[in-house]
Order: sequence, then structure tokens, then C-alpha cells
Amino acid sequence: METMYERCCKVMPHVANRSTTLGIVEAKGCYLTTDDGRKILDFASGVAVCNLGHNHDKVIEAAKKQMDKIVHCGHNVVYYEPYVKLAEKIVELTGGNTMLYFSNSGAEVNDGALKLAKYVTERPAIIAFKNSFHGRTIACTAITGSNAKYRKNYEGLIPSVYWAEYANCFRCPFGKKKEACGMECLKQFDDIFSKLIAPETVAAMIVEPVQGEGGYIVPPVKFLQGLRKICDENGILLILDEIQTGFGRTGNMFAYQTMNVKPDIITLAKGIANGFPLSALVAKRELMERWPAGAHGGTFGGNPVACAASLATIAELEHFGVSNAKKMGEYTMGELKRLKDKYSVIGDVRGVGLMIGIEIVNEDGSPNPVLTKHLITEALEKNVLFLSCGSDKNVLRLIAPTIVTEKEIDKGISVIDEILESVDA
Repeated sequence: METMYERCCKVMPHVANRSTTLGIVEAKGCYLTTDDGRKILDFASGVAVCNLGHNHDKVIEAAKKQMDKIVHCGHNVVYYEPYVKLAEKIVELTGGNTMLYFSNSGAEVNDGALKLAKYVTERPAIIAFKNSFHGRTIACTAITGSNAKYRKNYEGLIPSVYWAEYANCFRCPFGKKKEACGMECLKQFDDIFSKLIAPETVAAMIVEPVQGEGGYIVPPVKFLQGLRKICDENGILLILDEIQTGFGRTGNMFAYQTMNVKPDIITLAKGIANGFPLSALVAKRELMERWPAGAHGGTFGGNPVACAASLATIAELEHFGVSNAKKMGEYTMGELKRLKDKYSVIGDVRGVGLMIGIEIVNEDGSPNPVLTKHLITEALEKNVLFLSCGSDKNVLRLIAPTIVTEKEIDKGISVIDEILESVDA
């Protein structure tokens, strides 16, 4: 009998690069059940989407209840309760002085953020960061700097995008050591503004508070705070892409709270509705009020079922998920640091909350994607699912649901330990 993977290959292209060939028939909590009866401990969470775990009872209940009332009317046509109620809740969560626009995906709201910034500032340029990932639309491809294959054969992209280095203390792009750092990652803007683009023509900087696909790179807080200061001094809008860091992932509802940096614009998706397609572009009220009717739009944004699921998701995150993410994140980091002391191939362990990366290296400290792939393959044989990230694909990322327990974390880490021990032997 053909597997789901084999059937899929006959009718779908390989352009959507998949991490495994697993066929899944059921998902619940931290576990996936395959079509051949295996139970897989999931440290991927649908790529940071199912932050409450799979098929959370209260989220599913809210969605089913909404389906009996309205599935779609169109937010360009009418208003409906879960749409308005969720907007009110997210405005409350983001300080009360914001407004928002719902879309379907992270790429859509990042596109929207660029449009908003360009519209209200009447400036053409955008500053993005190397090793970033913001999506795969033409506009988002233009501001994504983590892999050349995302851009191949799609040039030219949107113009006036300028690149800056992200603050990566483990692999400093300026060749500095942490103890001898002069915050060259902030000083670089003197050079950018004097030689490449005048600051008064820059509409926005778009930055991930923790780089996701680029390697789960956690910058110093003073880097993000420094960006805020540079933007303020030059009338530039600061866009924080919280698509992967949002909704409890970093031990707060949003990473900007973890980093103590308030953006002008926030983009949210992934964990917003625990698996239902939804995203939100959130910005200061004063900016949104200058964006006129018809300047942006979409058909399916703010779907009633997805909004109902999001309200239930947020309630459960506030009740348990956010605090557990912080607690279990601290526990995981402690256990992984002990593992780092044991194996020289672990070059770095970094993370905030339950967004954690393990950088795998060669003896000389260079990236080791081969061993990283081996770890993922062997772990899956042992029924634990991990993903990789990083521009060199040498970072093992742990994105457990926020409901994860110590016992489940111990199982995942013990599998890593067991594989590395066999490699070491």
C-alpha cells in the first residue's frame, strides 16, 4: 500500500520542502500518531503554531461552537462578534493604544506592515537584517536574508531594501568577542546611513526579536533597545516580526515584553489560533488612523472560526501556557547546558522560554550540518521529532508546546544525549 508521502509526490510538487515523510492520522497534546501506529513526541509544534499542543480541547470546542453560527461572511462586508472581540483583546494585550488588521498568514501581515510603513511615512526604503526570515511572498522574499535559494530566479524583488548585520554573539559578524564588544552591530548604522541610504528616506526597520529560521539567535537586549533609539532619532518605524516569538513562546505573551522594547508595528501569526489560519498586523493607533479605506485588504482575514479559536487560545495561554513556557524553558536550558559541558560538538545553547536552539559544531567550531541532520534522523527513529534551523542548517531547535512537562523534556534531551554518546564513541 502506498504511503501518504508517496501519494502526495504524485500530485504535489516538491517546492514545499518537508522535513519528514511521516503520514499523520491524529495529533493530541505533545504527540503525533502516524499512519503506521507510531506515537511521536513533537518538539516542532507545527513550527511554533500549536503552542497549546495539538487539538486542545477548549480551542476545538470554541471552533466547533462558532461553526454552528457563522463560518464566513467577509470582514470587508459585515462585522461579527469573535472578530471584534479578538481585536479588542489583542489591543488590550498590546497596551491599549494600538489598532489591528487581520489576515491569514505571517507573510501577509509582513507585506501589510511594509505597506503601512511606506504609506504613512511616504518614504521608500526598508532596512532588513541578514539571516532573517519573514515569509515567501515577493515582498517578504525581498526582506528575507537567510538563504539565497528563497530568492533564486525571483529577482528583481521590491526595490530599496538595505541590509544590516544582526547581533549574533556566538558568531559575531564583526569578529568581536562578547567581552570585548563595542556594540558594532549598532555602530554599523553610521556607515549604512552615510554610505548607502539617507536615514530620512527609510520608512522602517523590520527585525525579529529572536531570529527564527536564521538559527534561534537571541540578541542582547541592548541591541533591540539600540535599534529603538536609532529609529526614534531618525523618524523610522520599528517593525517587530513576532510571528514565531509571539503567543507565549518566549515566556511572555510577546517577545517585545521579554526584551523590554516597544515597537511601532508588530506582526503576529503562527501561535495566534493554535493551528487555525489567522494573522494580525498590530500598530500604534496614530499610524493605523492614517491608513485610509482601500489602501489594504483581503478576503479571508479574521475568519470567524479562527477568531473564536484564537480567543480560546489566548485564554488558555494566560491561564497556564505562558507561565509554563517560562518555567519549562528555564528547566530545558539548565538540562541542555549540562549536555553542552559533556559534548564538544555542542557549540552553543541559547533561547528564551520554549524557543531554544542547540548549535552543533565541528572540532574547529565551524557549523556541522551533517551531524545536525544525523541527530534529527536518529531522533525520529526513536519517536522524537526535532527540526533544524540556521543559515547553515546546524542548529537543532526545540519548539515544544507550552503545555510540555518535565518528563517529556527529559525524554527529548535523553534522546539527544543517547545519539551524541553513540557518535562520541
